[in-house]
Amino acid sequence: MNKNDIADIRKRFKLDTDLLKIADIYNVYIQKESTEIFHEESQSFSLLEREQQELFLNNFKKVLGGKLDQKLFEVRFQPQEDGQADHTQHLLYEGLETDDKEEWQANMQAIALKMVEERPYEKDMVVTFIQGTYFKTTKRAPDETEIDMRDEVFKTPFILCSMNQTELPKSSLVFDFTEKEFKSNLMTDPVIKLTSPIGGFFFPAFSDNGADIHHILYSAGKVNKPDFQFIENVLNGDEIMTAEEDKAVFEEIVKAVIGEEMNSKTLANVYDEINAMLVVEEDDEEMEAPVLDTKEMERVLKASGIKEVNTEKVERAFRQVTEDDAYEMKASHVVPNYASKSIKIETKVAEIKISPQDLRYVKQVNHNGRRYIMIEVEEDMMIEGFKLIEEELYE
Repeated sequence: MNKNDIADIRKRFKLDTDLLKIADIYNVYIQKESTEIFHEESQSFSLLEREQQELFLNNFKKVLGGKLDQKLFEVRFQPQEDGQADHTQHLLYEGLETDDKEEWQANMQAIALKMVEERPYEKDMVVTFIQGTYFKTTKRAPDETEIDMRDEVFKTPFILCSMNQTELPKSSLVFDFTEKEFKSNLMTDPVIKLTSPIGGFFFPAFSDNGADIHHILYSAGKVNKPDFQFIENVLNGDEIMTAEEDKAVFEEIVKAVIGEEMNSKTLANVYDEINAMLVVEEDDEEMEAPVLDTKEMERVLKASGIKEVNTEKVERAFRQVTEDDAYEMKASHVVPNYASKSIKIETKVAEIKISPQDLRYVKQVNHNGRRYIMIEVEEDMMIEGFKLIEEELYE
C-alpha cells in the first residue's frame, strides 16, 4: 500500500457515503490485568445512533492516520503451520469470506482473545472490529468526460480493528438548575478514548487496486513505536523496520564507507541526490518506492562528490552494519523533509533549523582556535528590530 491508497480509504470514513459501507460492528470490553473478555456486543453499524456512528468513524480515521513506516506499517504474515487454526491471517480471511455473522464474530473474538492472552493491559480496553466494503473509483481518461466516474469501481471487502483505552471521568462541580444548588458530579462510567486509539489494523492490504491477503496494515499508537510483540504474536506478522531505524542504518553505513566527518556541502549533495529519487517517484504514481541498496548507495555517494568510493567498500559496509549486503533502505526514510526546516543544528547557545537544500550555506569554521558556525545570507540580519552591523571575520 502507498500513501495515496491509505489517504483515499481514510477520507471515505464519513457519514452518508456510497464509496464505503460498514456492515457490522463488534465491540469487546477487556478489564485491566485480565486475560478474559468481560463483555462483547455485536450489531449492524446502521442501527447505531448517528452520533455514535460519527464518533466511531472519526476513530477509524485516526487508526489510519500517520505516515507509512512511522505510524503505519505494512506487515507480511508469517507462513501458517499445518493445523494452525488461530493464525490471524486465517481468522481474518475466513471472516471476510463468511456471510454468517456469528462465524465472523467468533473469528474476531478469537483475535481479541489473542490480544489479552499476549499480556494483560494496564487500563480497561475496548477493542472494536468492523466489517465493510470499500469502493475505489477508476481513473478517468480525458475522453471519458460523459461517463460517470462511479460506473466502474474496484470493490474491496475489509476488516478494520481499533484498540482504545478507557478512563474514569474526573469529578466536577455542577449547578443544578432544577434544584437551584451546586452539586458534585460523580460519574462512574468509564469513558472510551476514541480520539486517541493505541493501535489497530486494516485487512487486507491492497496494491494496484487488488487485495493482498498476505499483508496487513498495522497502526501503532505512537510514531516510531510499533508494538513488536503484538505484530509477532497477535498478528502473526514478520519483523518490520521503522523509518527511524532505517535512517540510523543509513548513517552507520555512510560512516563505515567514508568515516564520521563530512562537510555541509557534501552532506547537502547526498540529500539532494536521494531527494531526486523521491521526486521521480512522485511524478510517476505507478513507480515503486525507491530504495537504497549497495548499488544505489555507491551511485549516490559518487554523485555527491565523495572520492575513493567503490563497490567493495560499500558492500563491506552493508555487511558490517546489517550483516546483509542485500539489505535495502527506503529512500524516503533517510532524507530529511524537503518541505520544511527539518534539520536541527543544536549548540550550547542556540538551536538552528534549516531545510536540507540550504544546508550547503552553513559551515563550521575555526578562527583563532575557536569553532564558529558560519551561515551565508543574502539579506541584512534583523534582531529585535535592529539591523546588525557587518563585521570583518579576520580583524
